[in-house]
Amino acid sequence: MKTHFLQSIAGWPGAVFLQEHWIAYLVVNATHILGVGLLLGSILPLDLLLMRSLHRRDLPVLGPFLVRTAAAGATLAVVTGLWLFSVKPVEYAANPAFLCKTALLVLAIGNIALQHRGERFDTAIEAGQPTSRVRILAAASAVLWLSILIAGRWIGFA
Repeated sequence: MKTHFLQSIAGWPGAVFLQEHWIAYLVVNATHILGVGLLLGSILPLDLLLMRSLHRRDLPVLGPFLVRTAAAGATLAVVTGLWLFSVKPVEYAANPAFLCKTALLVLAIGNIALQHRGERFDTAIEAGQPTSRVRILAAASAVLWLSILIAGRWIGFA
């Protein structure tokens, strides 16, 4: 049943398109990398600012831009990642590195939900004074996103 479902994903027109047109696959793959770069290039500086904000002016100035850029990068990475997954879903579902990356993504998304729950995060960004909870979740975020990057690179070798 599970394999049948995964095989049906590979029959989706978007997957077939990528299977038949290598240049399209190349462009979607490059777009996925761009999304990951935008995500990590913004989430890691944001996490570092949240962990060590010494100047009240840093977070209110940079925080909103970094949050929006991280969201745009995450959206791009997830959409293109799902599209790339659709090309070989049975193989990816059996790949331990892919399963590890997926589990880490679930944890990272849960961490984002915790971070944005309540007003602590917004207050930290606006006032430049993160609470201990915000700092701990920022540290967890940095570790999770770097781990996701490593797991993503591992997929090709597993």
